[in-house]
Amino acid sequence: MNVALSSNKADSVVKKRKKSFLSDVKQNFYLYLLVLPGILYFVIFKYLPMVGIIVAFQDFNTVKGLFKSKFVGLKNFEYFFTSKDWLVVTWNTLYLNLLFLITGLFFSILIAIVLSEISSKYFKKVTQSLVILPNFISWTLVSMFVFALLSTDVGLINSVLKALGFIQEGQEINFYANPSLWAGILVVLKIWKTAGFGSVVYLAAIAGIDQEIYEAAKMDGASRMQCITKITLPQLKTTAVLLTLFGIGGIFHGDLGMIYAIVGDNPYLYDTTDVIDTYVFRMLRQMNDMSMSTAIGLYQSFVGFVIVYITNYLAKKYDSDSAIF
Repeated sequence: MNVALSSNKADSVVKKRKKSFLSDVKQNFYLYLLVLPGILYFVIFKYLPMVGIIVAFQDFNTVKGLFKSKFVGLKNFEYFFTSKDWLVVTWNTLYLNLLFLITGLFFSILIAIVLSEISSKYFKKVTQSLVILPNFISWTLVSMFVFALLSTDVGLINSVLKALGFIQEGQEINFYANPSLWAGILVVLKIWKTAGFGSVVYLAAIAGIDQEIYEAAKMDGASRMQCITKITLPQLKTTAVLLTLFGIGGIFHGDLGMIYAIVGDNPYLYDTTDVIDTYVFRMLRQMNDMSMSTAIGLYQSFVGFVIVYITNYLAKKYDSDSAIF
């Protein structure tokens, strides 16, 4: 009797939710229509391709197809984890992305605060345009500039050092054979290209701060630096934590476009620049092994999900308004 009553109650709740949802759709039809392209994008390009996860557990054959290829279980994962490459690419991915995340956060906030403190509107607009501009330059074009700077024979840096007498002919710095330099080089390039664009969100957050707070602080004798440290930075905390969480969501995904365009297939630099994405791309291109590439990609996505979940849990403990879910 109780089971029947509970099932009826559950059915009535489901029916009420359906009616409320349908009535909400009718009431806000154009808003749902506006959201529809975004929903279709995620369904088509994010959720439907997840069927391909099965390839990670197969000896995939393009002729036999997705559902007729031989099932091999965890063999593809075993091959990857028994090689020394998985430790190198995993460490490089985490290390480089942490550097990008920390330095990007710092310089984006710094640029936003500096721009917000500029009083001249014309100078502010010109400066903001200049710092945002690099974001719209492709990494392929950036790689050409980098080569022009770092090339051993004709690079600008080696040419200037020789002209100033710091090095002699034949003593040029071979950047493309020195892996220890490239973590710093990639971080500098990432900051130059993305920090200006990243500051836009923080500028919007600063613009939303009530100006009366600053006026009251100045009347109490607060200096400009005190206004920044006691008012601006605390007000940016929630935005910074939220954007950091989004950044951590991609911490296990290396920037393939950036690293492959600048470094390419240079084996001398694999020790510090080879990330999971470049490793998968090279394996797929050179070995034509779809199953192995999918297995590594699945490992990458799974660990990334775990990191996001743990970080979001910690953020919720620290500040519930900053959590994603």
